[in-house]
Amino acid sequence: MPQRLTIVDAHQHFWDPQRNYHPWLADKPVTFRYGDYSALKRRYLPDDYLKDARNYRVAGTVYIETEWDPRDPVGEMRYVAKLRQDFGYPSVAIAQAWLDRADAIAVLEQLATFPFVRGIRHKPRANATPRGGTSGGMTDAKWREGYAALARTGLHFELQTPWWHLHEAADLARAFPDTRMVLNHTGLPAERSPGKLAAWRGAMQTLAACPNVAVKISGIGVPGSPWSADNNRAVVLTVIELFGPHRCMFASNFPVDSLCGSFDDIYGGFDAITRDLTAHERQAMFGENAIRIYAIPPGALRAPPAA
Repeated sequence: MPQRLTIVDAHQHFWDPQRNYHPWLADKPVTFRYGDYSALKRRYLPDDYLKDARNYRVAGTVYIETEWDPRDPVGEMRYVAKLRQDFGYPSVAIAQAWLDRADAIAVLEQLATFPFVRGIRHKPRANATPRGGTSGGMTDAKWREGYAALARTGLHFELQTPWWHLHEAADLARAFPDTRMVLNHTGLPAERSPGKLAAWRGAMQTLAACPNVAVKISGIGVPGSPWSADNNRAVVLTVIELFGPHRCMFASNFPVDSLCGSFDDIYGGFDAITRDLTAHERQAMFGENAIRIYAIPPGALRAPPAA
């Protein structure tokens, strides 16, 4: 049997809705880009994840905040600390902080005390369509004041926003060149018509010109269609072309993307799409970039035996 591909998953989640409060998993359903998400309203912990990823050697993972109880912004990282103690995963974590809240700086300072926390995510206010007509949250003065504090705390920023706000992200990256920004889910190119893909590419090209920005190739399922290499080849190769293989990371976005494909569908697709790249480029995107960008220490990496 061939040796399994070794990966560092740059974007995944754990949760237990019966023990912890996540408004989006507990309250009435809201619109979600993959449609019905009721299958996510269940326990999903490292043992569940490793079953899904059993055909890969998972050397490490990056936990991304799960829209935890907004009344307890630091509690999620206490929970992650316990997961790391009990399971050895995740390797590092991205916390949630609300940059426009009055307590933003105090929360950032608390989060920075966790040795495994590398950054924060706060999804900025965004328009529902490219024709929304108004600026997004990244232009708000109070929001940018909180963003400015990231450099002082040594944390970076994880950005999740649709592509039609990426010009605002580029302005933010240029205004704060000492703060690393990591774009989640390739700017959410959900619509794949030639016109929409061309507009997405132009927005991504603008952001790629900022050297302090990296990108995660994840969350690219097409609503209503199963995850496939054919559906996503153009998106994956465009991102690699624009950002270069040393600023790109592959990630599962599990369990969220289990709604559109299995772990094998997604990582097998990444594998197939990049077969023509060099071994060095593939190693970078499947793991080495995540280790570098998230400063994962050797002691936090695990190397399961090869099959």
